[in-house]
Order: sequence, then structure tokens, then C-alpha cells
Amino acid sequence: MRPTFFPDCPALLMENTIRVLVVADLHFGIESGLARAGVHVRSRSREREGRVLAAIRETAPDLVVLLGDVKHSVPLTSRQEYDELPGILDRIRALAPLRVAPGNHDGGIGRFLRDDELLPANGAEIDGIGYLHGHTWPAEDLAGRLLVIGHLHPAVSLCDEVGCSLRAEPAYLYSPAVDGEGARLLAVPAACEFAGGVDVLELGRSGLGPLSRCIDQENAEVWLRDGTYIGRLKEIREQRCA
Repeated sequence: MRPTFFPDCPALLMENTIRVLVVADLHFGIESGLARAGVHVRSRSREREGRVLAAIRETAPDLVVLLGDVKHSVPLTSRQEYDELPGILDRIRALAPLRVAPGNHDGGIGRFLRDDELLPANGAEIDGIGYLHGHTWPAEDLAGRLLVIGHLHPAVSLCDEVGCSLRAEPAYLYSPAVDGEGARLLAVPAACEFAGGVDVLELGRSGLGPLSRCIDQENAEVWLRDGTYIGRLKEIREQRCA
């Protein structure tokens, strides 16, 4: 299995017998949610969509998998989502077949999807790999597999030589699943620029679903979204404390 990173989206291309382009946590409609909280920004859905379409055109995948939280509003669907999602999904379909692993923000997403596009909430196996959003326990038949998940919004804080945090960067986290019978986790960063992130050293106690508790706090490995290797959690923790 060979993953390829696409930092601008961010997206991940998984290649085995087929090419699967993976994008997580797009949160289309988040701007209307921010407006309800008193933060008013213009919709950036078109730019976010453009990054996804560019990654599809660049990779020519056999399948696009959206790893949940395609929409933002819960428990209802906002007017922005009703207006924007049909066109966005049609433009993705025009380039490649589509599957959606529903997330905790995706109540009602089925109304925007075709019959074969919605995966089970507890995940599905595609080309030997398990794909799910990550807010639920995976299905039993995914035991022992590599599980590609969203939901956790992993990020890593980059520090200067005196330990001051400069910025937080979206990151990929790969970990053996603790007590997971050989399963491995690959957490994909959020593709929405407003979605925020959780520092990789905090994910284990974040409470963000059952799989956050399965991260190996010593040996999990971290990459930036451009594929730059950062190190193991143990090493990152030691550097922070130095």
C-alpha cells in the first residue's frame, strides 16, 4: 500500500489494486454555522471544492471517498447546505465515482447521495482497507485492517528553538491500535480551513470518539500534510519538554 500526500486540499491517495482519493471533514456549510455564533465570513465553499476537484484531476482516481462531515450543521440541514451541496457533489461525480462514510455532522446527507454512495456509519472495506469517519467503533469485519479515518482533526504545533509555539499545522497520524488485534489507524487532517485541529499529543485524552483512545502514545507517527515526517509521539513529547 502506497499513500501519496496532496497538501493543498489536504487529500490522500491510497494505491493498491485501485486508486482511492481520500478527503476528510470538508464541513460544507460551516460559514452559516459561524454566522449563527456571531462570526460572519463569506462562503468559501467554492474554494474548498476547487481544491478537491484539483486533487481529483491531478490523481485521476478510480474512486473518491469522503470521510464524513461533508456537511456541517447538526442536527438539521442549513439553507446554505441545501443550496451548495447538490452542485458540489455533482461536480465531484463528473470526475470520479463517489462514496461517503457518514460522520457525526452528516445527519440527512443521504438526501444528497445516490443509492450506492452512502457507506455504513461503522465503516466499509474498500480494496483491503477500512474507511470510516471515526466517531463510532468500526465494524467487526474491519478487525485487523488498516483503518483510514477522519473526525480527529489531527494537528501538530511547530515550535521555535526556545519552545514557543509558532503555529499549528494539519497533520496525518499513523498508529498501531492499542488492543486493536493488529488494526492500524491512519487519521487524515480536516480539509476545511475553519475546522480547527487537535494537537497530536492531546488526541488520546480528547474524548473524540472511541478510536482516539486507541492511539499508541509512544509509537504513533506524525507527518505534515505535505508528507514531511515529524516523528513519533514519544519524540515530539520529549522535544516539547526539552
